[in-house]
Amino acid sequence: MTRPFYIAVEGPIGVGKTTLARLLSEALHTELLLEVFEENPFLPRFYMDRERYAFQTQIFFLLSRYRQQREVIPQVLRQRPLVSDYLFAKDRIFAHLNLSGDELAVYEQVHRALAERIPVPDLVVYLKATTDVLMERIAFRDRPYERNMSRDYIEALRQAYENFFTRYTEAPVLTIDTTHLNIVSNSDHREHVIGRVRAALREGLIDQPLPGLLLPEGVRSSAPQPPIGRRLSDWQVWSRQLAVTQSEDLIHAFLTLSRHLGELAAQLTVVWRDIASLQATRGNRSEAQTHAVEAHRQALQQHLAHTLAALLQLANNSGIDLEQALISVIRETAPEERTS
Repeated sequence: MTRPFYIAVEGPIGVGKTTLARLLSEALHTELLLEVFEENPFLPRFYMDRERYAFQTQIFFLLSRYRQQREVIPQVLRQRPLVSDYLFAKDRIFAHLNLSGDELAVYEQVHRALAERIPVPDLVVYLKATTDVLMERIAFRDRPYERNMSRDYIEALRQAYENFFTRYTEAPVLTIDTTHLNIVSNSDHREHVIGRVRAALREGLIDQPLPGLLLPEGVRSSAPQPPIGRRLSDWQVWSRQLAVTQSEDLIHAFLTLSRHLGELAAQLTVVWRDIASLQATRGNRSEAQTHAVEAHRQALQQHLAHTLAALLQLANNSGIDLEQALISVIRETAPEERTS
C-alpha cells in the first residue's frame, strides 16, 4: 500500500463492531475512529416510532457520518493506519430498510453526492451472527434507547446486511461469523479473529511478478486472479478468495488436508518402489531418483498442489498467517550468530 492501511468493521446492531474495532486498533497499533451515534437527537424517538422519525434520523446520520469521515480519515491516513467501527456506505442499508417513496429518493440523491468524497477502506471486516445472538447481545449491553427494539426489526436488519455484502465490491471483505465467538472474554477467540484480519491485510504486500500468472492483456475474468507476488501470504489470501463458499469448519479443513496427504503418500510409495528398482539395475541412487521422479512428475505436482491448497485453507480457517509463522519458526531454529 502507498499509504497506511484503513480497516472498517461492519455488521448489524449488537454484533460487536466497536468491541472488535478497539481490539484491532490496539493489536495493530492504529488510530481509532468510532461512530458518534449517541449525538443523534432523533434516535430514541425513532425506536419508539420508526415511521414518523425515520427520515430525520437517517438524514442526520448521513450528514454526521459524512462530516466525521471526510474530516478525520484523510488526515489520519497521512501519518498512521486507521480502524473504524463503521463503513460510510452502510448508511444505505438503514435507509432502504426505513425509508420509501419520495423520502428514499431524496436520501439517495444526497448520499450519491457525498459518497464520492469518502475514502474507501483497504479492508472491510463484516461481522455477522444469528438474530437470537444479536438480541442477546443488545439486551446484555442494555442501552436505554435500544430496549424497545423488536426481534422482527433486527432480523430484517440482519438480512439487509447479508444482501448488502453479497453485492458490495468497493473493497475486499473479510466475513466472520461471531455466533459462537466471544472475543471479549475468550482469548483464543480474540486471537483467532485478529489473526484472520492480519492475514487479510497481507493482500496488499506484493513483491516481484511471477511469470505466466497474469491473464493476457485484454482478457478479463470475474474469478479471483492469482497473486502477482512471490509472498506466501499473497497465495494465502488468494486461497481464501477462491474458497469463500467453502466451509470454515476446522475439522472439515483438516480432513481435506489428511486426504490429500494420504494421496501424496500413496504416490510417493510408487516413486520409492521405482527408485529401488532402478537403483538395483543402475547402481546409482541419485540417478535412479531423478528418473523415477521425472516419470511421475505430473502426478506429484498435482498431489503437492492439492496438499498446499488444503494447508492454506486450514491456516485461513484458523486465522493463522503462515508466512509470519514460518518466519518465526526459522528464527527460532536458525543457528545463533556468533561473534569472535
